[in-house]
Amino acid sequence: MSASLTAPGQVLAPFRYPAFRAIWIANLVSNIGSMIQSTGAAWLMTDLSRSHQLVALVQASVTIPVLLLGVFAGAIADNFDRRKVMLVAQAGMLAASALLALLTWAGAIGPLQLLGLTFLVGAGTALNGPAWQASVRMQVGPGDLSQAISINTIAFNLARSVGPALGGLLISLTSPALAFALNALSFVALIVVLLRWRPETPPPRRQPMLASIGAGLAFCASSHPVRRVLLRGLVFGFGAAAVQALLPLVVRERLGGSEVDFGLVLGAFGLGSIVTALWVAPARRRWGSEAVVGAATLIFGLSSLPLAFAQSLDLALACTFVAGGGWVATLTSLNVAMQLRSPEDILGRCLSIYQAVTFGGMALGAWCGGLVSDLAGLPAAILGATALLLLSLPLLRRFAPMPRRDEGRLS
Repeated sequence: MSASLTAPGQVLAPFRYPAFRAIWIANLVSNIGSMIQSTGAAWLMTDLSRSHQLVALVQASVTIPVLLLGVFAGAIADNFDRRKVMLVAQAGMLAASALLALLTWAGAIGPLQLLGLTFLVGAGTALNGPAWQASVRMQVGPGDLSQAISINTIAFNLARSVGPALGGLLISLTSPALAFALNALSFVALIVVLLRWRPETPPPRRQPMLASIGAGLAFCASSHPVRRVLLRGLVFGFGAAAVQALLPLVVRERLGGSEVDFGLVLGAFGLGSIVTALWVAPARRRWGSEAVVGAATLIFGLSSLPLAFAQSLDLALACTFVAGGGWVATLTSLNVAMQLRSPEDILGRCLSIYQAVTFGGMALGAWCGGLVSDLAGLPAAILGATALLLLSLPLLRRFAPMPRRDEGRLS
């Protein structure tokens, strides 16, 4: 790797830290497994049920636990060893994915069992998220934190570009059971890395759970910049997730596509995210968070509109590629804004509140998207979600602008 790229402050600077490198690689493997499973679960539901709402709920089942459990997970991340919290979460997701694979292989899976087990995987994600995000500060220097967050986003979106295509190919050649089994195995790499990682950190100061949660909520409620970031995450999550949750139906019903086509569409979304993630941090430094988030939301909305009437796979691939760029630029910028304005001693709680609000918006958006699609049709659901995103932009820019560069910044 070029020394100029890994020099302090440069794009790949976080890779200078051995712990970051190891965790990043293992997390990439785990994310690829998760994307393979997500593809298999979404497509399997289209075989198990004709209800658009149930298909959309596959995505919602993974995000609802973040809404329900996220705040508690943040308090756990701040009150206990974050490395051990991540280990427990990874082990739980491994067990849920393995059970899903066994039930699918045995032909004993139904819509409710599928949603229940994806919900359990989502619960592991909810527990893991705040501890993992707060641990980034333990892996890199303060000057490389912003870039480390962006590179972690690249890992997720690299998985999004590879995992769905692999998942689509696997379930077309074999069955979703193999996709679920591979996801269970993918957790092993991260578990091994976490067992070997021994960061030097002071012991956490434990507080009663409710008092700990109250402290995080009080800070977020009292910080005007943080409240604005939370509102932006809620609105974007609601509108964007509705479109994403309906993608299996776009491929199956409008395009008449197969599992492989669905994997390619999701892969194009991930590839667009990777390309964009490389320049999000420099763009924020040059033009500011408001310009980046506003432009990215506009790009996501405009690129999603044609999906309502898509008739060709090529058009769907182009639209999702561009939408992936808007998705990652928005969520990365919101995450960085939240991290830089949260005190270290309650960082996990602040990030969990951000995740609960954003993922809660995603869960609600996915459910509403499926409901509207059942009642008024697929095009109406997609048009409604994109209209919400586009019409909200001027209002949010006026009443909830992204924090200015030094506004409320703590690090």
